[in-house]
Amino acid sequence: MPTFWSATALLPEGWARNVRFTVAGGVIASVETDVPARPDDEAHQITLPGLANVHSHAFQRGMAGLAEHRGGHSDDNFWSWREVMYRFLDRLTPDDMEAIAAMAYGEMLETGYTHVGEFHYLHNDANGRAYGDPTEMAARVVAAAKATGIGLTLLPVFYAHSNFGGQAPNHGQRRFIHDLDSFSRLIEACRPLLSDGDTLGIAPHSLRAVTPDELAALIAMHPQGPIHIHAAEQEKEVQDSLAYSGMRPVEWLLDHARLDERWCLIHATHLTDLETDALAASGAVAGLCPITEANLGDGIFPALRYLNAGGRIGTGTDSNILIDPVQELRGLEYSQRLAHQGRNILGSATHPSVARRLFGDTLAGGAQAMGIKPGLAVDHAADFVTLNSAHPALHGRKGDQLLDSWIFAARNSCIDTVWKRGRKLVTGGQHRDSAHVTARYLKVVDRIMAE
Repeated sequence: MPTFWSATALLPEGWARNVRFTVAGGVIASVETDVPARPDDEAHQITLPGLANVHSHAFQRGMAGLAEHRGGHSDDNFWSWREVMYRFLDRLTPDDMEAIAAMAYGEMLETGYTHVGEFHYLHNDANGRAYGDPTEMAARVVAAAKATGIGLTLLPVFYAHSNFGGQAPNHGQRRFIHDLDSFSRLIEACRPLLSDGDTLGIAPHSLRAVTPDELAALIAMHPQGPIHIHAAEQEKEVQDSLAYSGMRPVEWLLDHARLDERWCLIHATHLTDLETDALAASGAVAGLCPITEANLGDGIFPALRYLNAGGRIGTGTDSNILIDPVQELRGLEYSQRLAHQGRNILGSATHPSVARRLFGDTLAGGAQAMGIKPGLAVDHAADFVTLNSAHPALHGRKGDQLLDSWIFAARNSCIDTVWKRGRKLVTGGQHRDSAHVTARYLKVVDRIMAE
């Protein structure tokens, strides 16, 4: 694709008209504005940069909808949902993992995510034994990303314990477990699997699953690149942390882990005001997953205070029960409206448009968390998302109104095409390999549901 032209495009400096991009080697080589379209241009009307999905457990796409039935628990919450998840993953083979991940990644591309951070913790076989190839499962994640074309930040997860204090893992966690030596071998074996534009990070699962000494060793093991960790997702986790260390999870990380721009704290839902302000000042990204957090009943992130303090955010699809960055952003704002009983809570003086503010913040924060460059600029990946200007929700809109209407007023998708590193992967809102990917996924679901 030598040239890509758009009547309007969202550039790092703002909306621009009549924009031409030239692409070489998958990256943007030049950007011109206020230039007419040429006959050989790939021409579109509305162009946005692709977003990064900072937190995905791809295999959970296969169990979406299977935990929406109240069980025999007096309280149905994250912990009861986790038992359903454990039973589901017991059935998964490497082939299943690849097929389910491809389905999830295709849907991500169709909805405007062009890069995914895969928080990958399904390492061992169904008996909890290591595969002969330590990358058996990680390689399937990479294969699914390559097949669909989505960019990948692979985040192998270190998981060793069931709770604070180094408690032994339980039976349901047997497919996750590593020690430091085996995890180091996994990391090194994963490096050559990745493609141009992909990155490798590490993911200490949580302070529940990693001791302080192990966390320090993991940080030393990975001196560069992203570090992601679950933190303060549920109140029980906070109480368990207080009982063990006398400190809340995020408080402990701020005090002991030297959080900086490399870190992404997933969820960080239950924060005190002091933690909120300190996390914002650290430069780390809060990886928010509003759909999953609502689905699991986790709680509401203090987004207003955090963003007003200069905090950085990204969005993730986490459990992949519903894949759509628009609904993640909408859910984030609506949770704040309910909590504060007002409207347009997350608009700012710089960007009074809520959608523009959230889109820009998650674009920048998501890229930071993935270790990639954000936005449509020279030397950045040619990741274009084009909207259908004929969609009724966008009719008569311009500038920030396009984002407001797309995120808050579109009943179905406004996306027309999606490009990753200059390759068109989605046309008319559908991934180019959708039929094949879906057929393979359905066979896996049929087998699992029959067991």
